[in-house]
Amino acid sequence: MAKLVECVPNFSEGCNKQVIDAIAEAISTTDGCSLLDVDPGSSTNRTVYTFVGSPEAVVEGALNAARAAFPLIDMTKHSGEHPRTGAMDVCPFIPVQNVTMEDCVNCANIFAERLTEVLHVPVYLYGEAARKENRTSLPSVRAGEYEALAEKLKMAEWAPDYGPATFIPSWGATVTGARKFLIAYNVNLLSTKEQAHRIALDIREQGRGKEQPGLLKKVQGMGWYLEESNIAQVSTNILDYELTPVHTVYEEICSISKDLNLPAVGSQIVGLVPLKALLDCADFYIQKDSLFIVEEEHKVRLVISKLGLDSLGAFNPKDRIIEYMVDSTQDDKRLVSLSLQQFVRSVGARTAAPGGGSVSAAVAAMGAALGAMVGQMTYGKRQFEGLDGVMRTLIPPFHQAMNELLVMVDSDSMAFNSYMAALKMPRNTKDEVKRRQAAMQEGLKKAVGVPLSLAQQVNLLWPCLKEMVLHGNVACKSDLQVAAKALETAVFGAYYNVTINLKDIQDDYFKTTTQQKASALLLEARESASAVLDAADRRE
Repeated sequence: MAKLVECVPNFSEGCNKQVIDAIAEAISTTDGCSLLDVDPGSSTNRTVYTFVGSPEAVVEGALNAARAAFPLIDMTKHSGEHPRTGAMDVCPFIPVQNVTMEDCVNCANIFAERLTEVLHVPVYLYGEAARKENRTSLPSVRAGEYEALAEKLKMAEWAPDYGPATFIPSWGATVTGARKFLIAYNVNLLSTKEQAHRIALDIREQGRGKEQPGLLKKVQGMGWYLEESNIAQVSTNILDYELTPVHTVYEEICSISKDLNLPAVGSQIVGLVPLKALLDCADFYIQKDSLFIVEEEHKVRLVISKLGLDSLGAFNPKDRIIEYMVDSTQDDKRLVSLSLQQFVRSVGARTAAPGGGSVSAAVAAMGAALGAMVGQMTYGKRQFEGLDGVMRTLIPPFHQAMNELLVMVDSDSMAFNSYMAALKMPRNTKDEVKRRQAAMQEGLKKAVGVPLSLAQQVNLLWPCLKEMVLHGNVACKSDLQVAAKALETAVFGAYYNVTINLKDIQDDYFKTTTQQKASALLLEARESASAVLDAADRRE
């Protein structure tokens, strides 16, 4: 898969559309960069840009954005609710796909060095890129904000990591670094700014100082007032949403505001959000309210409703969830994004991939989908209401497998492509021949690993299918019979793909153990499919 880094530069301009658009254009016209979101705020007088690309591309995109902003933003005239220290206030790099945090630290350092070469401005490193303990936290680096920067730059302990220790009035300073995905999340209150800030002090990790820490780990917070919406907000940055989920922040703020007789009226996500963050919220409310929801779209809708994410404006998941946005930039490269007609024709083309492995994954996904469908055709119907509990248990595994098996349609082709790339490596010297041979062997093992994993995943579904054929809507019996043969066929396909690639692998132990695993999986699929078909024949 392609290397993808997310870059989220924040610029101190949220009102002037010409300036906002000029910066957006500088990013979007950078080769290899996909601009996903532009989120301006007039009260904060700040715009958050979100774009993705390769490590090299996002560094170039950030530089182009800074170049565009330099003559257009004058910090001597800036004011706004949000803390800031410069025109390009902060520019973090975040790992998204096939990159490490260290790759993003490298991006931050390259960007900082080049920014000082181009604009001759001071730059600080924070987060995972910080070189000093007191610069890890962004609020620490930004302490005193722009107004204190001139004096701060005179202090040895606050010398910039890159660039001159010189105060540039029109620009200020830029902070760059690497971090996990940060969620900018605000809860709306019908209150004063001061009341919102009081709640922020209660929940943020820093609290009111060392003697009175706050309730929530890895959460920053402050209260402010949005004049354009005539409401106050507890504004938070969730630095680790897996440690402190979004729903925890929302529920805690609602609990405190209720004690203070202050109504919470929805919330707001600024910029983009990871899909997992919303699905974690959905799981919380599903469990809390004993709901039964399996479709991803419905889970996202539940969270939008529970958190009131559309209270200040439309929340369109396709435009706000990072994975959906990234997928939309790669749709033309993914087999699963093709129409059925296009996929079939791509299989029939004069190319080695997509081939039997991708077809096996597609067939497996359809078999799992049929299992889910029969469950849905049984659940909630009056004549089967005594089976609702059983269906709640059986439907989710099919639904989850359906989505995971679809991913394998592309995984198989990509694994094969890595072997084909190894074949094209140079072999003019002994070292080149050795490197090529090692890469080919590694490529073959990857090509074996994907179908083997496919067969293992399919075989996890047999217990559910055996139960479904006993209890599922009898009118859908033929669908379960097709599901059984589809899943069996997928394992057959996986078995033959494993076998054909094993013959050229030189590691005898790997060959023997893998062949044994594949044979056992094939036998299990044969026997299980036969059992499902026999059970179906006995149902009237």
